[in-house]
Amino acid sequence: MPITCAATPSLFSSFLTSPLSASRSHPFPNLSLTKHLRLAVRCDVAALPVLSFSGNKVGEVPLSLKSAPAETSRAIVHRGLVTEQQNQRRGTASTLTRGEVRGGGKKPYPQKKTGRARRGSQRTPLRPGGGVVFGPKPRDWSVKINRKEKRLALSSALASAAAASDAFVVEDFEQEFETGPKTKDFVAALRRWGLDPKRKAMFLMTEVSDNVLLSCRNLGTIKLLTPRMLNLFDILDSEKLVLTKSAVEYLNSTYGETTQEEDEGEEEEEEDAQG
Repeated sequence: MPITCAATPSLFSSFLTSPLSASRSHPFPNLSLTKHLRLAVRCDVAALPVLSFSGNKVGEVPLSLKSAPAETSRAIVHRGLVTEQQNQRRGTASTLTRGEVRGGGKKPYPQKKTGRARRGSQRTPLRPGGGVVFGPKPRDWSVKINRKEKRLALSSALASAAAASDAFVVEDFEQEFETGPKTKDFVAALRRWGLDPKRKAMFLMTEVSDNVLLSCRNLGTIKLLTPRMLNLFDILDSEKLVLTKSAVEYLNSTYGETTQEEDEGEEEEEEDAQG
């Protein structure tokens, strides 16, 4: 799936202009960045506004996520995005060479005395129905990325959205759709939250009820994700990021400062075991 950053603004364009991505170059573009950034990873804290279902501001909630330094954040997010997209390729495209195409064993006509070009087989790549020269064959397109590097790319993109004021928190609204799905009510809620239904927005919720899912199913610009479905492309492709309180707690616990301390503890245990 080609990634384009065209006329419409998105979190991707916000990331390019955010303070987390001040530099456009990286001295080691072909190397894994986790080893070089182990001591340079920082934790940015942002206060996200909390909106009620009616659209009123009812408070703020802190979002504390690890992020890469400004001079390398672009490289990490780019590597994570390319890896994510490339690993989704199935690699099942296949063509037949002239040796694999059925038929063509008999010489179609004599070599000489016909006035035509000499032809040894009907399955030559020069004729319709023949083989394909240098065509695609099944292959594995997947590439490896370190687990910590992938997590750092996700948290850096989320922190960039929070720093650019492209993210906010809404109270749980599943009970508002208990009577049944209603797309009209969901669109009205989007407008009260300051969102345009024609603009791309991503909702991150720990649990998505069936009525809420059905209410926004006909809106092609809205994506409802759970932590299991969270991915870098949807974060960068959206213009606004909407979180629930439970989703903020999940992000703080998974991509926050405490996770870094746990990772450092695991590294120390591995070093002691190797020593």
